[in-house]
Amino acid sequence: MRVAILGFGREGKSLLKFLKKSPQFRGAEITILDSNPKIKIPSHRSHFKISHRFGKNYLKNLSRFDIIFRSPGVPFTLPEFQKDKKAGVEISSATKLFFEQLRGLTWKSTQKLPIIIGITGTKGKGTTSTLLAQILKRTGRKVILAGNIGKPMLDILPDIKKADYVILELSSFQLQDLPYSPHIAVVLDVFPDHLDQHKTLLEYYGSKANIGRFQKKSDAIFYFANNPRSKKIAFKSPARKIPVTPKENTLKKNYEMAATVARYLKCGEPVIQKTIENFKGLEHRLELVRTIKKHSNILQNVGISFYNDSAATNPNATAFAIRSFKNPIILIAGGKSKVPDYTPIAQAIKKSKLVKAVVLFGENKNEIKRALTRIKNYELRIMLVNNLKSAVKLAYEIAENLITQSLNNSITILLSPASASFDMFKNYADRGRKFKALVKSLKNP
Repeated sequence: MRVAILGFGREGKSLLKFLKKSPQFRGAEITILDSNPKIKIPSHRSHFKISHRFGKNYLKNLSRFDIIFRSPGVPFTLPEFQKDKKAGVEISSATKLFFEQLRGLTWKSTQKLPIIIGITGTKGKGTTSTLLAQILKRTGRKVILAGNIGKPMLDILPDIKKADYVILELSSFQLQDLPYSPHIAVVLDVFPDHLDQHKTLLEYYGSKANIGRFQKKSDAIFYFANNPRSKKIAFKSPARKIPVTPKENTLKKNYEMAATVARYLKCGEPVIQKTIENFKGLEHRLELVRTIKKHSNILQNVGISFYNDSAATNPNATAFAIRSFKNPIILIAGGKSKVPDYTPIAQAIKKSKLVKAVVLFGENKNEIKRALTRIKNYELRIMLVNNLKSAVKLAYEIAENLITQSLNNSITILLSPASASFDMFKNYADRGRKFKALVKSLKNP
């Protein structure tokens, strides 16, 4: 059997480890394909034939393989895939393989296997998955967190029989060609995203719908009732539909979703509330980095607080972030576009009336500026800079001026880019870490 692993990141490495141990793939010729020419291949036993093709020609001659496992970052809709699929090449993924292995265990095992909970949405997946896992663990249940967050799915197979629940954070790329659905599906807010890799919005929403499409009537699917796309996706499932109407349209709505699923799983209310109270959130998601205390002329305590929301990689996520604050905001945004429309940021700024200035950097700064100028808020200052360092410096200067000129006793500087990071950074986490380093290096005069 000739096998290709397309994309050799975290999931690709996990897949190679699995294939080397699997009787199903014994004797297979494995080829690792990746666009990055600098990737290092881990050492392997001599009886495994492992080769690689890196660099710009990594997608050539895919038809020679019997099966290709694509990483989530490689869209199923690639023309090369569709051509080779017609020629008889099987296109799979680590996610698909995980569910196939799970099905095999279900047929073979007399022991009860864990309940699989799948969580998807454009934003909020990591927060909801982590909080739900913490609630379930507080009740004494054994939980494994995997997928986009936590361990790669194939890595957890050896321990899966010991778990009561497996929570999977599932992206549109993992769901794109998945013909299986979890016992419990959760659909968070869904809005346009990843149009740089999905062919159309319809195809993006269709990928999300696979989380419930193959459920049974005895399964359950939760969705946000105030999000039309979330509702539409949920209603493609034959399972029991459970709507969740959040009290507020901020990122805290994901806490409400985690709590609702926990109640469905018979977790006690005191445990749920205590876990939410102690939940500090995830890194790069509205993460408080630092507050620089200052004193105004009338001896009031005032401060400038810096928040890292680098995981906000689309306009709707940034709109949510803006709605999460009650103090004046200086917004830092920009990067690489994934969507063509930045109207959600403009609408959030217009409605909140709290954003005093926007500092834009990155490849799409002019695109965002055009969207913001359409709201005709002549008091809103929009400034363009060349990099994140300049953005932080300028935002801090504006915040100090606002404190000097007014009686505001708190200013928020918010990095919420509304964009991908790949124009200047490795990923959103790299961007967030660099922002935090810059903020921590600021001197308080």
